[in-house]
Amino acid sequence: MTDKIEPYTPISCGLHSEYELAIMRRASLHIGWLDDNGQQRIGTLRPIDLQTREHVEYLVARDTHDDIHHIRLDRILRSNVREANKL
Repeated sequence: MTDKIEPYTPISCGLHSEYELAIMRRASLHIGWLDDNGQQRIGTLRPIDLQTREHVEYLVARDTHDDIHHIRLDRILRSNVREANKL
């Protein structure tokens, strides 16, 4: 599964705003998503940025091991905001 084969489906403005607020508040997200290979992943991440590349939006987030993930917003299956500074 690659970004060029599967067209991007924009997410709702409300959900996009929730991610922006989580970034500004330094909150953690408990999140489930599909990775580039179509495998389901679940983890607690600290969102640090939202980026757009080639008309596709990504959440940039850091996990508990300090690894950076670039997750297509339309591949996020679920997310719950956690309190700030809990990661």
